[in-house]
Amino acid sequence: MTTTPSDVDVVLPCLNEAEALPWVLERIPPGWRAIVVDNGSTDGSAQVAHALGARVVHEPRRGFGAACHAGLRAATADVVCFCDCDASLDPRLLVPFVREVRDGDADLVLGRRRPQGRGAWPAHARAGNLALARMLRRRTGLRLHDLGPLRAARREPLLALGLTDRRSGYPLQMVVRAADAGWRIAEHDVPYLPRTGASKVTGTWLGTWQAVRDMSRVLGEAPAGTPAVGRGAR
Repeated sequence: MTTTPSDVDVVLPCLNEAEALPWVLERIPPGWRAIVVDNGSTDGSAQVAHALGARVVHEPRRGFGAACHAGLRAATADVVCFCDCDASLDPRLLVPFVREVRDGDADLVLGRRRPQGRGAWPAHARAGNLALARMLRRRTGLRLHDLGPLRAARREPLLALGLTDRRSGYPLQMVVRAADAGWRIAEHDVPYLPRTGASKVTGTWLGTWQAVRDMSRVLGEAPAGTPAVGRGAR
């Protein structure tokens, strides 16, 4: 598959990830564009990203969802991917995700994180994710195991979902609203590495609890009346 700069945008929400950025950006597939959304970094992350050729978007409103949505709105490619900016996930893993979306086999493709080595995924964060995945299955019927940040979908349908969460519930709201809209959703195993630097969300019990609270609120939303783009969930 031939790619051009307009084919795929990769949104990278960023808060003090100067140390990890070189590793992440050098693994963006050729021809794809990296959009680093600086969410108030104080370690020079924006300058590092710019020097390495990424497009830098500044989002002053703190929150994972705020950064992700700012990147989505800034994107111009037909297909948009999301990836963490902490070197825990390799952006090259997105290549088959994009192919699946482009080939029409899925509307949203998610990565199921498989920890590689000790410290890759703290026990409390994994437990919180597992509980939410079970709640998601009850809410939507989807046989998903993870709510990880590695994902790919087409930009215009994503914008049409009308995502409103600007905190930790954003990834889950995307899945819930996509399911309500009848999207075909696929999940594939991906290796999950120990992150570079300290986690901003799930590195502590408090951060995990706040993320679970945000996501639980999303699960309580009434089904949205978004037009379908697919034929059902897988």
